[in-house]
Amino acid sequence: MREAITVRVGSRNTAKLEAVRRGLAPFFARVDVVGADVASGVHPQPLGFAEIIAGARARAHAGLALGGADLGAGIEDGLAPFAELPGGWLNVGCCVLTDGAREGFGFTSGFEFPPALVARATSAERTPIGDGFDALFRAPAGLPDPGPDAGPIGRLTGGAVTRAERGRQAVVCAWLRFLHPELYAGDRP
Repeated sequence: MREAITVRVGSRNTAKLEAVRRGLAPFFARVDVVGADVASGVHPQPLGFAEIIAGARARAHAGLALGGADLGAGIEDGLAPFAELPGGWLNVGCCVLTDGAREGFGFTSGFEFPPALVARATSAERTPIGDGFDALFRAPAGLPDPGPDAGPIGRLTGGAVTRAERGRQAVVCAWLRFLHPELYAGDRP
């Protein structure tokens, strides 16, 4: 196990910071995570993998550019089209990790977002899905509501999957390129 790493996350969102800390914790004795307000460079409601990846990449590089960190991390959620699904869209997130020379990419699990919010997000106005979620959501009887800090996935699952846990998996997957550089040596940078 490596000693310590300092990671600057291109966000101050507590769930994203916790996702990075949890995702890298198995590989380091100490993980210092620092948040930063940076621009994603994409629409506030990203649509499609290209925008989701670009937003995560911009956040990771902007965070690293602020200095004082070994690694920059960016996490960006959005809606990706899947014509095979009844609603046509999944909410997915991307994590990008960079040390300035390399980038690693990982994705969260995907889930269908409520159709009324997807319709607003994919309209010409592109209303961010999170803006209307809390007003729309009502926990069914018997399902606990962990509250807004758990994120939509946390509320929809009654806390079975939190936003931080969902992001953690993407961070671990993004770390693979750094963990096994010899396996990715022939890849394009």
